[in-house]
Amino acid sequence: MDVSFLLDIDGTLVDSRNVVENTWREVAAQFRAPADAILMACHGRRDEDVVAEFFPPQVRDGVLGRIATLEQERAAEVVAMPGAQQFLAGLPSGAWAAVTSGSRRLMTARLRGAGLPTPDVLIAADDVRRGKPDPEGYLTAAARLGRRIEECVVVEDSPTGVAAGRAAGAFVVGLAESPDRLPEADVVVGALTDVVNAVRTRGDGAGAGEAFAPWR
Repeated sequence: MDVSFLLDIDGTLVDSRNVVENTWREVAAQFRAPADAILMACHGRRDEDVVAEFFPPQVRDGVLGRIATLEQERAAEVVAMPGAQQFLAGLPSGAWAAVTSGSRRLMTARLRGAGLPTPDVLIAADDVRRGKPDPEGYLTAAARLGRRIEECVVVEDSPTGVAAGRAAGAFVVGLAESPDRLPEADVVVGALTDVVNAVRTRGDGAGAGEAFAPWR
C-alpha cells in the first residue's frame, strides 16, 4: 500500500483534551469570555482564529500570550493516544507528516511529552496563512513529502480537520467513537491501530472511491 499518512496531533496522536480545556477555561475566566462556547468551537482550530471570534481586539494579544504560556507549561501533562506508538512504529521512515493547528514549539513539546517521535515534516500554525478547515496545511505537507494529495491519507478527530482533509482532496479517516460524530469522513475508525486495515480494505475496492484508484 503505497500511501503517505498526514496526521493531526491533538486528539489524534496526543490526548491533550484536559490540558486544552483547562487552559481555555482559565483564560476565559480571566478575560470574561464564554468558556462553554469557546470549548465548542476551539477543537482543531488555531488559537488566533478562536481568539478573534470570542475576544475583543484590545485584549487579543494578551489572551494569545497567556494561552501560549499555560499550554507550554503543561505540555508534559499530555499522553499518547491509544495505539499511537504502535501505529507510528509500523510506518516506513518518511511515510508520514503531522499537520496541526498548534504552534511548532508547543506541538513538538507535546509529542515529546507523550513519548512520540517528531516527524521530519511537521506543518504547524506558524507555517500556514490559513488554518483548518482551509486545506493549505495538508496540501503543504503532501508537497513536502513529494506526494500528490491523492496519494495521501489524512487522519483526523475533529469536523474542522476532516473538512480540511476533504477540501485538500485526500482520503480522510476519522478517529471517533462513532461514525455519526464525523459524518464527512470517508471512513471512521475507533483506534489508530485500525487505520491501516480500513485504508487497505477501501483501497482493495470494497466501496472505494475514485481517489483510491492509484492504491489498488
